[in-house]
Amino acid sequence: MAWMQLIKKMKIAEAKQYVAKKLGIGIADLTNEEVMRQLREDLGIGTITSVAGSPKGIRAKLNIAELLDVPINSVGLFKSQTGM
Repeated sequence: MAWMQLIKKMKIAEAKQYVAKKLGIGIADLTNEEVMRQLREDLGIGTITSVAGSPKGIRAKLNIAELLDVPINSVGLFKSQTGM
């Protein structure tokens, strides 16, 4: 939600609604640890504690940027340096 507040100038309620819609879940599920862990694994957007074989680091950030339609500086830099 912080990305949406900073980049898209959304209020917290609007940011929660936007992210929940993009993730395909209810707003209440954003704070449900079990739901979010499974969703993060399924979408490849990284988890708090790593899971073998799941996206980590820049790969997870790439997935987040694409999923939420937001620019992330490190992703842009990585893409420019690798020709993506």
